Amino acid sequence: MTEYYTVKRIDNSRLVRPMAPARLKDYWRRVAVGAAMAACLLMYTWQHFECIRLRYEVQQLQADRAQASELNKRLHATVSSLGSAGRVDTIAQNTLGLTVHAPGEAVGSEGTAEPVLAQARLVSAQRQ
Repeated sequence: MTEYYTVKRIDNSRLVRPMAPARLKDYWRRVAVGAAMAACLLMYTWQHFECIRLRYEVQQLQADRAQASELNKRLHATVSSLGSAGRVDTIAQNTLGLTVHAPGEAVGSEGTAEPVLAQARLVSAQRQ
């Protein structure tokens, strides 16, 4: 008696073996641990770069403050020199032609002793 063997070609590429529950649980645990580590790493890098950015901002603000302080000193010196009594007196006498009067030389104004209230006129009424 002769026996014949037939070979059947079976395509198993579409078959998916179900994963064991313990192995699936371990897989999700590893994914969660990896996600937590990635979140911690991202948080650390964000804080690090934020700290660096704030340092640059503080340095810029310090430079601006020093510049403003220097400008303030120069402006105070300018104001004190412009408002000095000697300078004002020199300008009044030389440029404006004002003179210093003697103590008894003051002249009063002639007119009524009653206060006068100024009246406003409409400019448009004058033009017409």
